[in-house]
Amino acid sequence: MKFFLPDSQDLVDPSFDFERERRSTTRQRQHDDLYAHEVFSTPTIDGLLVSKGIVDGFGATGSRYTQSQRLRLLRHGAPRFFRLERAPNALKLMGDCGAFTYVHEEEPPYSVDEVLEFYENCRFDHGVSLDHVILEFNPGADIPGGKNIIDASIRARQKLTLERAKEFLRKHKAGRYSFEPLGVAQGWSPKSYASAVKSLQKMGYDYIAIGGMVPLKSREILMCLEEIQTVRNPATRLHLLGVTRTEHLREFARLGVASFDSTSPLRQAFKDDRDNYYTNGLKYTALRIPQIEGNSLLQRKILSGQIPQERARKMERACLEAMKLFEAGKHTVRQVVEVLLEYERLCDREQKKDHAGAYEKTLTDAPWRNCPCDVCKELKYHVIIFRGAERNRRRGFHNIWTFYQQLRNLGLEATNTRQETERPTHQWRSRANG
Repeated sequence: MKFFLPDSQDLVDPSFDFERERRSTTRQRQHDDLYAHEVFSTPTIDGLLVSKGIVDGFGATGSRYTQSQRLRLLRHGAPRFFRLERAPNALKLMGDCGAFTYVHEEEPPYSVDEVLEFYENCRFDHGVSLDHVILEFNPGADIPGGKNIIDASIRARQKLTLERAKEFLRKHKAGRYSFEPLGVAQGWSPKSYASAVKSLQKMGYDYIAIGGMVPLKSREILMCLEEIQTVRNPATRLHLLGVTRTEHLREFARLGVASFDSTSPLRQAFKDDRDNYYTNGLKYTALRIPQIEGNSLLQRKILSGQIPQERARKMERACLEAMKLFEAGKHTVRQVVEVLLEYERLCDREQKKDHAGAYEKTLTDAPWRNCPCDVCKELKYHVIIFRGAERNRRRGFHNIWTFYQQLRNLGLEATNTRQETERPTHQWRSRANG
């Protein structure tokens, strides 16, 4: 089973000085920064998923790329833009439309031709057909008499997605595009997903992405996969868009899932309230030491007089020093926790969450000291500090690496796709040259 990391231009600056908290003055964004696959000496992903909606930007979401980055991606192709040659393993590239960026539109803002050209220009290995995501889920629609509980507009989205998939595959063949096409199945119930998969197989797809499952509970995802299994051809492979659920990966594999993509391991490093640092078995809470500089919320409180600036600066320095002394064996767990909590109470006097127990567990176990990944070996205790993008993103990279090791330990080795057996990695046939 393959793990694709959705790209959102998450990079780290190798010049960042964690003691002085300064960057190199000559640093060039993206050009000098590193992607996760460039940081580690051992494999951490099987590929990247790149969304047209993220690259182009749409509506209020905006683009995560600068204009020059978009041009370089299209001019040089994704393998060169993402510097895949630096990865310790051969990586695959999958393109999709980023349906969540235009979920509130009546129809996708792209044409099939635009999507095909985007995938080909970027030199992706796989391309997902144009779709319109469905967020409605109601298994009651599968019960006799329940057909009409689904709004006509939801049904129209599935119909549109299937029509675009048919057009996508027809033009893909006619244009002799070199990437492998995936059809997208959208649905609102197990039987509606199975129906979509059946239609896509009839069109000729044998690699099918299952969309709209991000908000579903694990048991609902499994219900859909079990129903899909009743119509799935043995050769048809499934890709889960935006779904991880590590506890169910074996079942996913049994039900035909050959690949999936997710940002959860990365995002949990700085979005989750507690599970910020992965190990092979436990998840730990990172130690919050907010930055005074660059933290707009803290700055507003300081300017409004809610927080004394000098005291905040003194406490911030005290927390960083306490962690340094702890790592050197000169501070106890209790001493560090006391100063961390005092700083938290200063920054947020209405704080209702009590991190004391979680912090004690993190410091007592000090999991970064036993982690063999390149980030932890280099960063040491800085990796567990919840503070700024450079630390938080590196902790996210560590989580990705850890997750990938767990995936491999499950014995769910990446399954070779049809194209992998037919051609070398990243050797694309040029349409222009025939």
